[in-house]
Amino acid sequence: MSAPTDSHQVRIQSLERTTNCPADQSILEACLRDDIWLPHSCTQGTCGSCKMKVLDGEVAHNDSSEYTLTTEERAAGIALGCQATPRSPLVLEPVEQFDPDDGVPRHQLRDHVGTVVALDDIARDIRLLVVELDEPMEFNPGQYAEILVPGSDVARQYSMANPPSETSRLEFHIRRAPGGVATDGWMFRSLGLGDRIELKGPLGDFGMPVVQEEPAILIGGGTGLAPLKSIVRHALTHDLAPELHLYHGGRTEQDLYDVEFFRDLEREHDRFTYRPCLSEQDWDGATGMVTDVVLQDFPSCRGLSAYLCGPPAMIEAGVKALKRRRMAPRRIHREEFLDASHAATAAP
Repeated sequence: MSAPTDSHQVRIQSLERTTNCPADQSILEACLRDDIWLPHSCTQGTCGSCKMKVLDGEVAHNDSSEYTLTTEERAAGIALGCQATPRSPLVLEPVEQFDPDDGVPRHQLRDHVGTVVALDDIARDIRLLVVELDEPMEFNPGQYAEILVPGSDVARQYSMANPPSETSRLEFHIRRAPGGVATDGWMFRSLGLGDRIELKGPLGDFGMPVVQEEPAILIGGGTGLAPLKSIVRHALTHDLAPELHLYHGGRTEQDLYDVEFFRDLEREHDRFTYRPCLSEQDWDGATGMVTDVVLQDFPSCRGLSAYLCGPPAMIEAGVKALKRRRMAPRRIHREEFLDASHAATAAP
């Protein structure tokens, strides 16, 4: 039996909450596991949304990228909650302000085990993975889980595509990354029906968990459709928005999936519209970059909100396009799908 890992007390000052954080566990994970919710998104050290001000104590920054956490920020006592580990007892404060009483449900981070019950190719280099969990996982629409690659210390993040009402049967859309340890090395190679999978969740703060007054535009690129599918299904069931306009971008028809599902949903709900867009193929639907199609359809986005999910280039183009159409920045919600190497290769 291994010796117990040293731990340090961590206090979040504004929340008046305290937990014990093992010396080899990130501060963010320790807090989430103890049901202390803190702002976070990617958990890979690339987005910076989990930055913490160290008011007292010392942390190890570990693999924190200097692109995300600058030398000046470190000198000012700023740390990335998803990367930093404690070297002493800590008093911390999140840099990103949030209201813990905003009505958004918060769900405790837990380890889970499940069985693969579906594994199907649904588009070019995209695979549907459905996992039946041994114990249910509560989550908000738009959140994700971290799936562990067997026999390694590698974990990859995938958004749930099913609504939160389905707590025991999770749906994931997996894009093959050439040479990827998780995809080429496992999910597209040897993973099969009946296999057991380890994962942890829920994670992230992207999504539409509560009622909003304004109509919403949802823009997905590739498997960025996954969290948007969860959001749409949950929002239509619970009347969370007066209108939902879903746009899904791909290069050719081989990149699209769930087309008939969303067309059926459009026929069932007057307040929902679905627009698949192709950038490299002429067809009977919308053509061009998905963000350009949105601009064509909306001369003004004032008074609307948006949820964008996909690769960084699509997110950047979408944010710029929506701002040009006068959408308030605070109403633009985004979730970037980043490669594992992004933190090391990103440049300002």
